[in-house]
Amino acid sequence: MTRVQTFTFNPFSENTYVIYDEQSREAVIVDPGCWEASERQALLEYIRKQRLQVTAVWNTHCHLDHVFGNRWATDTFGVGLWAHAKEQFNLDNMAMVCSYFGIPPFDPGSIDHHLEEGTRLTVGSAVFEVFFTPGHSPGHVVFYNAAEGYCINGDVLFRMSIGRTDLPGGDHLTLLRSIREKLFVLPDDTGVYTGHGEPTTIGFEKRHNPFLNGAYD
Repeated sequence: MTRVQTFTFNPFSENTYVIYDEQSREAVIVDPGCWEASERQALLEYIRKQRLQVTAVWNTHCHLDHVFGNRWATDTFGVGLWAHAKEQFNLDNMAMVCSYFGIPPFDPGSIDHHLEEGTRLTVGSAVFEVFFTPGHSPGHVVFYNAAEGYCINGDVLFRMSIGRTDLPGGDHLTLLRSIREKLFVLPDDTGVYTGHGEPTTIGFEKRHNPFLNGAYD
């Protein structure tokens, strides 16, 4: 069995996740958004306290708030970065994006391993399937653990909301298609860990999300 630990970091209130196998203590960090030194220290202390062995960093996508800690994490734990090839677009333009937000430029790291639809990743004995879910970002992916009934979905679906599509590479109809074809086909009790805000379930969003009325018909 895995455990998912949530950290909310940076001025964008981004959710960073540590997923680990309770038996082997093998772990991955998903979307390390730790910007301040205190945030990085909190993440490091948790990993040390739980005696975890970090084996990879996974990005659902590479918008700045999800990658502030990419380089720190890969260097600190000596591991590679996994992301979809189309997210190189965001990494290559990070300095320009930082200027828009008045944030000093930083090194967002580089993709070591490319994720694709159907890629299977492991954390200890747990298996995660990669879904390609563009719309919020060109190379956005979701990590789905079918055996345990949850997914790490980044900024595709939120509780009572959906990801924004007004950033470069975003497309509203593409996002709705990703939700309908990749997420709303999952069991209703599937847990959804979101990139911002509290977790939700597929069934709750089918019934209550005002942006998605009819999206699953």
